[in-house]
Amino acid sequence: MALMHCTDTSTVELITLILQNMCYNHFGLVLLLSSLFGCHFYFQITLTGFMFLLISASLGYIYSPQLDSPPPRWVHFAHGLLLFLYQTFDAVDGKQARRTNSSSPLGELFDHGCDALACALEALAFGSTAMCGRYTFWFWVISAVPFYGATWEHYFTNTLILPAVNGPTEGLMLIYMAHFFTAIVGAEWWAQDIRKSIPLLSWVPLVDGIPTYGAVLFCMIVFAVIPTITFNVQNVYKVVRLRHGSMLKALAMGRMILAHLCDEPKGLKTSMSMSLFYLPLAIANALTAWLNDGIPLVDEKWVLLGFCLYTGLQEKKLEIFI
Repeated sequence: MALMHCTDTSTVELITLILQNMCYNHFGLVLLLSSLFGCHFYFQITLTGFMFLLISASLGYIYSPQLDSPPPRWVHFAHGLLLFLYQTFDAVDGKQARRTNSSSPLGELFDHGCDALACALEALAFGSTAMCGRYTFWFWVISAVPFYGATWEHYFTNTLILPAVNGPTEGLMLIYMAHFFTAIVGAEWWAQDIRKSIPLLSWVPLVDGIPTYGAVLFCMIVFAVIPTITFNVQNVYKVVRLRHGSMLKALAMGRMILAHLCDEPKGLKTSMSMSLFYLPLAIANALTAWLNDGIPLVDEKWVLLGFCLYTGLQEKKLEIFI
């Protein structure tokens, strides 16, 4: 009877019905959280999609702790499938919120928070696929910077206008296709010289000795990240110019999603930047390690713990939920 009912519904309603059954059977905690926060079902969709990326990142770490050894090929397939599911759920939650007229600033905060963490989780998964080791950090940077740029633009323009070719659609599609491709050729394909991976480029002199993942990183920066950031800056500049504001202050904005949730007026506030005051300490500690044969002045785990405590205290001062 449930299947007969599903055939008469739209695609979004069908996915929603399936997810609802999944959540009621397996995600009792999610239901509890959603009832406590007064959120509707799209909250559960968002969290379920985030869990797919968390599983994917965990697989990458389990089978390649340093992200420089090839995991089993089924792990690459799992990365691709889980990322595809995340993309689908991330698109459905917004449609569900609009369809039920249940969108809210809290839902936006939760959705953007999951998306921000997704940048790090997917970078970890792709790092295990491409065997890029410590260079995984730069793949996180080129995903986090455009995400921040889009949020920054949205904060000033009140509209989220993505380019014709953008990260949440075409970008994620290319990434999960890369995971599926790696399941066929193996992770070693990314770590070898690009002229060996792509023989058609063997005549290019400048790519000699560059690993394939390095060439991909360069192409993503030049053809994706830089144009996207330029697009964001141009749109914000138009708004700032109309308001006779300062572009320097606009570039220094802090917690934009929290400001939107609290319905604060646009502008640079000291409270938004307080968490950044800890950053010079972390940088100085890292420099001491660079100057002292890799041994920092303070163990990094204590620096990170201190940053978490400091940030938590700053968050408590905001009292955004009161």
